[in-house]
Amino acid sequence: MSGSGDDIVSPFGPLQTELARMRRSNLTAAIQDVDKIIEYLVAAREQVAAADADSHRISMAMTTLQNPVKDRLDAITNDLKDVNKAQRGFGKALDKALPHRELPMETDAMADHPALINRAIAMHLVREGQFSVASTFVRESRDHPLPSWDPWSPRTARTDEDGDDDMIQEDGEEEEDHRHGANDYPEDLQGQFAEMYSLLSELRNRNLGPAIKWARQNNSRLEATGSNLEFELCKLQFVWLFKGSEVNGLPDDENNGRMGALNYARDHFARFQTRHLKEIQQLCGAMVYAPNIEKSPYRHIFQINSAFEDVSTSFTREFCSLLGLSAESPLYVAVTAGSIALPRLIKYTTYMKEKKTEWTTENELAFETPLPPSMIYHSIFVCPVSKEQTTEQNPAMMLPARGTSAPTAPQKAI
Repeated sequence: MSGSGDDIVSPFGPLQTELARMRRSNLTAAIQDVDKIIEYLVAAREQVAAADADSHRISMAMTTLQNPVKDRLDAITNDLKDVNKAQRGFGKALDKALPHRELPMETDAMADHPALINRAIAMHLVREGQFSVASTFVRESRDHPLPSWDPWSPRTARTDEDGDDDMIQEDGEEEEDHRHGANDYPEDLQGQFAEMYSLLSELRNRNLGPAIKWARQNNSRLEATGSNLEFELCKLQFVWLFKGSEVNGLPDDENNGRMGALNYARDHFARFQTRHLKEIQQLCGAMVYAPNIEKSPYRHIFQINSAFEDVSTSFTREFCSLLGLSAESPLYVAVTAGSIALPRLIKYTTYMKEKKTEWTTENELAFETPLPPSMIYHSIFVCPVSKEQTTEQNPAMMLPARGTSAPTAPQKAI
């Protein structure tokens, strides 16, 4: 899994293009056309009711209604055609990016762990905010027990060789259960992720107050991890107030605008002076350039086109970090990484079978896994000779060569 990954061309480029096209071709226009037809019909009904049995007026109302309704029905048909076309294009791109081919594998590594797969799916649903779907999935997994251990119960009953039922504590004896985090039930996390999505919804609506309150309540835990989330939220709140009612839509009083931003800084920035004094000075110094902030040295601070999206991403990352979870769903990362890497593995395995040769080493592959930089989470060095990854027991070493140093290589490659 080494390598920079800069030269990797993702096979999902066309798929992402079609996905973006499908998102643009939604049912919004069709729904608007339907609402317009309803308006026409309601207006015509009122005209007919007001006609008081006047056949001429009723006839005129119905005649006037005919063409607008027909135009809107034609518009709905065209809207649906665009949606269907986008869906068909996405389906074709999906089939091309993920062809239905059997993997040339003799064994399925996850065949003996269906409970872990179910758990990963449930956790993914919870992390995506699909709480009702996750609850249904967990309930059905309990109603239909798997042949292996059940990861949803606090204690797992397992029959040993002598036929006795041994109760295994997940946080104690069974290392596999502990290693896979079997104590982290999706049900327990559901409330926490519901809170996270509620706060994210407020952030997307440009309401920073609830997120700042949460960050202040968890300040000690955030600072222990080196997080600057609370200050970043307060900084954005200062800028948001500084923009004034014409931008933020808040009431035009002493709590908004430049004076509101200055009052906010006096009330909240003092506690951040130890770590963020320079940034606080820049924010307050920008007051001098308030009439023409766009041409001031501080203009980059007040450009917030993507600020709320960026702080939402940071908030999600820090929230998940306090829960001991990664910001990205492990299931999503695993599926995406596998989709990128498997085509090359399939090609290599097929080639080896055609040549009637095999890669006999169990712990290494003959090539690097072609993952993009975003999926390389720590530095890995692979010996170009033996294809082994360096470990603490087999670290990389410098090989002297006539006063110069050769490339780093593991001990076994010497």
